[in-house]
Amino acid sequence: MRLTQQEVDPIGGITAAPLVVIGAGLAFTTSVVLTVAHWSEVGSPWAALLAVALVTAAGLCAAFLAAPGRAPFRTESLWLVVALALGGAIAEYLSTIGANRFLYDDFGPIVVGMLILSLAPFCTWVSLLLSGVVATAVLSILIVGSPSTTVIAAPPLTLVAVESAAVLALTAAAAGYSWAIVAVTLTWQREANRAALQRDGELRAGIARSVQQSRVSVLGREVLPFLAGVMTADRISVADADRARELAEALRRALKAGIESTWLDDLGATIRMSRGIPVSVDDPTGASDDLADDQRSALTALLTWLSEGSRSAGIRVSIELEVSRRRLVITSANGATPPSRRELDRFIAVARAVSMRAEALVTRENVRVELSHVPG
Repeated sequence: MRLTQQEVDPIGGITAAPLVVIGAGLAFTTSVVLTVAHWSEVGSPWAALLAVALVTAAGLCAAFLAAPGRAPFRTESLWLVVALALGGAIAEYLSTIGANRFLYDDFGPIVVGMLILSLAPFCTWVSLLLSGVVATAVLSILIVGSPSTTVIAAPPLTLVAVESAAVLALTAAAAGYSWAIVAVTLTWQREANRAALQRDGELRAGIARSVQQSRVSVLGREVLPFLAGVMTADRISVADADRARELAEALRRALKAGIESTWLDDLGATIRMSRGIPVSVDDPTGASDDLADDQRSALTALLTWLSEGSRSAGIRVSIELEVSRRRLVITSANGATPPSRRELDRFIAVARAVSMRAEALVTRENVRVELSHVPG
């Protein structure tokens, strides 16, 4: 009930953004065409122009607030768009008051319904239904309050039902889409998570073996020959004591790295082994564990994408602790085919959709991405 397509599928939310622009364009076109069609009934041209202007403002707000760079889209934004569209419907009513002979050529219901439908990928089905019901109530008041100049001889409730059909039908379609796409996406994600958990277990086992092998390598290559030499020597020199301290410190670092490694360290190790790209992680306090699952997915997608092909010659990830936020800085040295800003903007939009602040800087030498979030 509290999830939207944009939240469960940020990439899908990005691809749905052009649909809002199309919906806004259709709403504007409908308002203009129907206003011209019943211009003979318009008694106040200024009110008619205001109605079209409010519909235009509603469409522009919807397109602007649903843009990937403004993610995530919030419920307050839906109410703003609906309020502006209803303002257009009220202005249209005032422009034809006393001369509105045919209610079916009023653009208010269809415009409100269009805008609600275009915002379906960004809102919960509950908020869509609620906004549609409120809009229907306001429009019904206008219909009941219409003067008796209409040539349609029908009871007021019949007129309300007919005029409300458009906004209710489009609202129901929007709510149904939102509910269905979220349910399908969550089902798919559950299946994908099962497979990912199994694969993650295998990867962690492989990384653990790699860490264990590094410890054995230190023992076999350095420690055991040193111990053999010391045991056969008549005396322990100062140099031998210094060498013993160095080997002890090397073993301590290997053991500490294995114990204190986080999922981000494991991810960096996986990228190094599979892609051959050097990845350094500076997370001394383990703050990366504060990231939510969807935020981890966004960061993983970004690092994996940067390490593909020859985009990067090396990646560094550092996490800085601020007063109330965690700041992640990803610096990628440019490879033979560095990423473009347009390509990077898709990942920035995904990060913003999962409640992270995100900024990117692309230069000739490297790509720098700053992410920040409030730990839950």
